[in-house]
Amino acid sequence: MSQAQDFLFELGTEELPPKNLRRLSQALQTEIEQGLAAAQLPYQKLQSFATPRRLAILIHQLDSQQQDRIQERKGPALKAAFDDQGKPSKAAEAFARSVGLEVSELEHLETDKGAWLLARQTLKGQATETLLPDIIRTALAKLPIAKRMRWGISEHEFVRPVHWLVLLFGERVIDTEILGLSAGRNTYGHRFHAPESLTLTRPGDYQDVLRRQGWVIADFAERQHMIEQAAIAAGQAVGGQAHIEAELLEEVAALSEWPVAVTGRFDPAFLELPKEVLISTMQGNQKYFPVLNQQGGLAPYFITFSNLDSKNPEVIRTGNERVITPRLRDAQFFWQQDRKKPLAERFPALENIVFQKTLGTLADKTRRLQRLAGYLAERWAVEGAQARRAATLAKTDLVTEMVLEFPQLQGIMGHYYALADTEPKPVAEALEQHYWPKHAGAETATGAVAQVLSVADKLDTLCGIFAAGLIPTGDKDPYALRRAALGILRTLTERQRALSLTAAIDFALQGFSHDFDAAATHGKIRHFIDERLRGLCLEQGYSAEEFDAVASIHPDDAGDFLKRLAAVRAFRSRPEAESLAAANKRIRNILKKAEGRDWSLPENLPEAAEQALLEAARQALAAIAPVLEQGDYQAALQHLAALKQPVDRFFDEVMVMTDDAELRHQRLGLLQFIEHLFLRIADIAKLP
Repeated sequence: MSQAQDFLFELGTEELPPKNLRRLSQALQTEIEQGLAAAQLPYQKLQSFATPRRLAILIHQLDSQQQDRIQERKGPALKAAFDDQGKPSKAAEAFARSVGLEVSELEHLETDKGAWLLARQTLKGQATETLLPDIIRTALAKLPIAKRMRWGISEHEFVRPVHWLVLLFGERVIDTEILGLSAGRNTYGHRFHAPESLTLTRPGDYQDVLRRQGWVIADFAERQHMIEQAAIAAGQAVGGQAHIEAELLEEVAALSEWPVAVTGRFDPAFLELPKEVLISTMQGNQKYFPVLNQQGGLAPYFITFSNLDSKNPEVIRTGNERVITPRLRDAQFFWQQDRKKPLAERFPALENIVFQKTLGTLADKTRRLQRLAGYLAERWAVEGAQARRAATLAKTDLVTEMVLEFPQLQGIMGHYYALADTEPKPVAEALEQHYWPKHAGAETATGAVAQVLSVADKLDTLCGIFAAGLIPTGDKDPYALRRAALGILRTLTERQRALSLTAAIDFALQGFSHDFDAAATHGKIRHFIDERLRGLCLEQGYSAEEFDAVASIHPDDAGDFLKRLAAVRAFRSRPEAESLAAANKRIRNILKKAEGRDWSLPENLPEAAEQALLEAARQALAAIAPVLEQGDYQAALQHLAALKQPVDRFFDEVMVMTDDAELRHQRLGLLQFIEHLFLRIADIAKLP
């Protein structure tokens, strides 16, 4: 066993992109872990560090040398390696040269498939410090950097210019060069608090030296936790609660090496603005954490984080207050200006905004939404006039000053402006909620009108983009069609809205006037939706076999699909399930091999076992008919479970494929009857 030592790699840079810092750090860790694994270098633990000015990896107890290992290479077959006199062929000699051995040093590998020459060599393990530079270089080259940059006259490229490099193995510096930098043991602390270089004696000193001498909290997660706790305390200090969103918390942690909370105040008069406007202004423009009051509304405070421990924090506070005031005034101006013109009067402006070049403008999309909203409202017994009105106004807030400044407020501002225009409350709610769910796990539209508009909008986008031939491929989905399909499915199932997907897709496709193959496009859309449904069901814990059992009979309604799926899962827990699934597989195989498919239900069967099965099947049909009318598939499968005994007896006592053609057809008809009983709910032959 080779001696193990700690290893430290640190790359000092200009300020790294804050929204990508954690991703870069995690990717660097993954790539180095993979490099160590490929080199067969064991270690105890690996830690990653990231601040605005550095990426670092600390590896605890890394073996100082690879273990010796045996390498085997198979050469040519023995019959091709030697001639009749036993002399080596050119192929054998070439193979020996390629592995640095004499032919006499090669071994023979004999298996039941033949015999070959074999080169078995002991490869001496290399010193770890000779391998680490290339592992680091490879890891840096593979980082997910969209656009690399050069600096000065250097030919090297990275996400930002680099300034220092630490490669410390034990107490020794690894003598190498990476990205044009010579490795050393000197790091740098905070740009202002500790601008001079800091000497690292051992890798394990890294965090402590940076914290105590460098004014740097190197651990990203620790720094983020500090910021979160400081924000919570600052909010409580002014009698409120800090509004902390995960994305902003991560970004603030990526902007600071020594975070210090500073609480500021703004004019309470701005609280007349919608809460979302103030939050977007503070978070988006200034990276501030808003403060909520005890009632959940906004308090006139914000929390920011300074990247230094100022001797005069009051200056930082007043400076931030001066900065936020004009931002809030701008938002106030947008609010006041937008309210001077009702949403309904903004519709003509949509004629000038292209939704997609083949599908026309937002005004064209709006007209399609009106049509689709009426279609869905009629099927769901929703007030049609309100649904069409919501469709008319759905995209009008996109041309308001507020949404142009804060695109993330689309729909939200439509809600506020519609209420200010005295639109009915369900219409106003629909303008916001038709964008729901906004992300995985988020709530679907709650109001009836909102559900109509939500499904209509997503269905129009999905069908339109497919009709334009812009089907998502791989990770590319610029129109968020996967999210749209999931949004449709979740709204239909979670809000219990029955809908024939076949009819709805056909109706939506009829709204497009450009030339396309409607039938082929329909098939692609349906397959795309079914794939999303499969993923949704698997996420909910259903098995692939359970999904396939229901998908095989092609239910046309998503809610109905899930009811059948739940029934199949419940059926699988019954003791009869395994036997009946096997019997259905057997029935399927028999029917596939039989000639024809026009067997009728038999009337005169000679054997007692087949007479009993026929009677049991008729009783089952009578029992499941009323529960199927009610959509109670679980009860239907419970009734069909009673067929286990007569089915088992039938296969034990009856020969289906008898030489008597008429009798054979009658028995095939009986099996087909049994198969069709189950196929009214699902194809349980798909179950394991």
